[in-house]
This record gives sequence, structure tokens and C-alpha cells, in this order.
Amino acid sequence: MIKLDEITFWYDGEAEPTLADVNLQLDEGELALVAGRTGSGKSTLLGLFNGLVPHFTGGTLAGDVLLDGESIIGRPPRELVHLVGYVAQDPLSGFVADVVEEELAYGMEQLGLEPQTMRRRVEETLDLLGIAHLRNRAIRSLSGGQQQRVAIGAVLTMHPRVLVLDEPTSALDPTAAEDVLATIARLVDDLALTVVLAEHRMERVVPFADRLVIVEEHRVRSGDPAELIATSPVAPPLIQLGKLAGWSPLPLSVREARRKAKNFILENPPAVSEKTYPPALAAKKINVHYGQFVAVKDVDLTVGKGEILALMGRNGSGKSSLLWAIQGTGDRASGTVNVDGADPAKLRPNEARMLVGLVPQTAADLLYLETVDRECAAADSQAGAEAGTCRKILDRLAPGIDGDRHPRDLSEGQKLALVLAVVLSAEPHVVALDEPTRGLDYPGKVALAEILGELAATGHGVIISSHDVEFVASVADSIMVMAEGEVVSSGRAQAVLAESPAFAPQVSKVLGSKWLTVAQVGDALRRGGAQ
Repeated sequence: MIKLDEITFWYDGEAEPTLADVNLQLDEGELALVAGRTGSGKSTLLGLFNGLVPHFTGGTLAGDVLLDGESIIGRPPRELVHLVGYVAQDPLSGFVADVVEEELAYGMEQLGLEPQTMRRRVEETLDLLGIAHLRNRAIRSLSGGQQQRVAIGAVLTMHPRVLVLDEPTSALDPTAAEDVLATIARLVDDLALTVVLAEHRMERVVPFADRLVIVEEHRVRSGDPAELIATSPVAPPLIQLGKLAGWSPLPLSVREARRKAKNFILENPPAVSEKTYPPALAAKKINVHYGQFVAVKDVDLTVGKGEILALMGRNGSGKSSLLWAIQGTGDRASGTVNVDGADPAKLRPNEARMLVGLVPQTAADLLYLETVDRECAAADSQAGAEAGTCRKILDRLAPGIDGDRHPRDLSEGQKLALVLAVVLSAEPHVVALDEPTRGLDYPGKVALAEILGELAATGHGVIISSHDVEFVASVADSIMVMAEGEVVSSGRAQAVLAESPAFAPQVSKVLGSKWLTVAQVGDALRRGGAQ
């Protein structure tokens, strides 16, 4: 149906190709999951399907891309939108209209379709995606999951043969992510749509995938997920658990894993920590208003020295607004914040940065210099840190990034890693991170967890706002769950995660509430705690 034939691609100025000798064929009605390390070339591979690469990226392309046997090389992306639909990592950046119905119709207007045809397709798409009730809503008023469905709908109205999705669930809460993936699976089953999907949070996608495509060391290999997942450089916790337990074949879903775990009895579960922490940051009665809308309502938050606190909840629950209010830059209608006797909102930016360092969701907003090396040097200078500090942190999160590269040319995961390194180089009293794993692969998450653990061990407070259940389970001491701007649940991580169907990690779903992570299972096995 769609075929990449002997594709090799170089970005301008690069010594090696990003992709070399790629051969890949996808059939009609197939869902292909693209996996690989951060910066391996996944987004580049996706951009080949609709001409974004090299039309907008530049570079040199050799080989051919065939759709139903016809070459689409050289055709600009605007001529392919009715054949290959593309949804980027951040759907909000791609919207051109203000209202849902107008956004769904925009692409068809550019194709010059008849008004009657446009109206029919809009109605069909609204019903197919379950968003008819949103037709007159302002796009910016929608939740992340709703925006993702609108973005998918905007390309579906043009009846493409192939749908390409880059990290469609990376910014979504677990429930919204499940909704979007269920929608994608229905499109594959009901419309025989071919879907190519890149996703770092593989645990939610693997059960749906017909084909696994691994991008590694400039090459691409593809095949049955059950076969390839065992040798993939990135793998979800369920696969890691299966390898530890010696299960064969490896389970791709929680249901399969639970069946295999019936005779897998673990002893000596990890103890639930009751450690208390001296306060690093205390926020009282925080309120954030946007006009008449109340984003945060009377929230109290305390994080201790050496404590990692995770904020969780649905998209739009107020987590990001709370972080910005604490950091001092964001709007704060009322409330107080105390970090070592000072309120960051009352200090100059450089001084506030030493108290609370915040990594925002759109991490690239903090990058303003022309090379990675200059960003790192500036970070070290502003923080008064030893030269090379920022670079050392960056190499742990995303190794191998050329210091001469422009930060804007990095992958999303690499940009995030760079911003994390910039903020962490200052060693602020409290580190606040808003969706810090977006774009990071599993090894990158492990490295980030180690760094946050080291910060906590040296007395820093850490606050994380995240939808990444697996990451939160691996690092958090405490969890605070928000909804509609208020705190609805809080407590030790073990209790909050295990008691929630939405937030329970894969290991808990398989082995029970006493277990959260693969690392805990590995420790028990090393201590002889299995029968």
C-alpha cells in the first residue's frame, strides 16, 4: 500500500545519514508502531510519508516513497493531504481555526470540495470520533484529549489513505490516552485505515499494534511486535517484567501477563516508607484565576527537603497553573509561597531561579542561543556552576548530541533533555517539572529518575506534574491528585497509585498493589523472594 524503497536521508551539515537503506512496506488497515531511542530518527521517518521531509526540513533524500505503486517523491505536502494525513506532537500548534467545526472543514475548503460534501464529511467525522457535542466549542477551551481527537478529525475529513501520528498520547492523562488509542483502533478496524504511530509510552500502544518498526543506528527493522519487542532498544515495563520472570513468549498486554503470573509468587514486597521531611517549600491557599475561570482553588502544597512529590490528574485539572504560581512567574490571585523564608514571586528572575527551577511543558521556550554548547555554557555561568556541569547532565539524559547543533534542530526529546540540564545545573532548592518525560525514551526516563533521586538525596525538594504513570511510580514519594483546580486525593505514592484504576502502573495491574515497578520485582528476585 505504502512503501519506502531504499531510503537514505541526510540533514544538511551532518556527517552521517539520519536514515540509511530503509525498506518498509505497510499494508492497508495496518497499525504500525514506530519505536526507538530519543533522537534516533523516528520523527524524520514519519515525515517521509507525506513529504514534510525534506520539503520543510531540508536535507538530501535518496530512494523512493510509493503509494499504491506510484511515487510521491517531490510532491509538496499540500498535494498529499488527501492521501496521507499527518498529526504532529503538539496538535494545538497546527490548528488554523478557532472553532472545532471550522477546523474540521478547513482542509476540505483548501481542496475545493463542494459545500454539501464538506457538510456530510464533517458530520460523519464528528460522529466517528464522538465529538459532535464539541462542534461549536473554541479549540483552546478543549482538554488535551479532545484537541487530539479534533486534530485527527481535521485530517480524516479529507479521507486520507494513511494516517501518521507523532506522539499522540504524550501530553494526555491515562484516561484521555486510552480514549484516543481506542479511536485510532476503531479507525483501523472499521475503515481499514493504515496508521503509522510513533510513541515513547509504548505500554499503551503495543497491544493494538500489528507491526513494530524499530529505528536504531540509522537503520529500520520491522516485523511482528511479539517477536521484535524482545530485542527492541526500548521496551515498556510489561516486557521488562516478562524478561525478569522468564516468560516466553513475552506478554504484550496486562491480560496476557496476569495469566502468566498465576504461578509467579513474589515474597518480601518493598516496605512502604513512612519517612518525614523538613519543609523545602510551603504553599498556602493558592488561587489562580483566568478571567472568570478558576484554575486553582485554595490549594495547600508542601514538599520536603529530599522529597519527590508528583501532581497528577486529568488534562485541565490545574496542575500546570499551580506550578507556575509556585514558581512565581505565573498568575497568582492569592496565596503565599515560602522557600527558605522567601517568596519567589517577589524576587528577580535569576534569584527566583535559584529557589524554584521550573521546566515547562513547552521546554523549547527556554532555549534562545544558537548552539547546544552555548546554551550549556550560559547555564553554567548564570548558575555559578563549574564549567561542563550542564553538559554532563545533558549527556546522561540524551547522550551524543553534537554541541554545534542549533537547539531548534533537535528532536523534541533532545530539546527537553537540554532544558532539563539547563535548569538542573543551577541546583535550585526546589525543582519543578511539568511533564518532564514528554519525548523521552525509557533509558532517558531512567537517567532522569537517577538525577532527581540524587537531587532529593542532597536535600532538594522535587515537584513533578506528570501523566506518565510508570515514571511517577518509579520516582515519587508522595502524590497529590487534582481535579477542577482542587486537591481530591493525596498520600504516599504506594497507596494513591495502587488504589486508582486510572493511575495504577502495569506491574501493579499484574502482581497486585504491593508492587509498583520492575525494579522492585528485580530486587525481590535477587533476594530470593520468588516461588
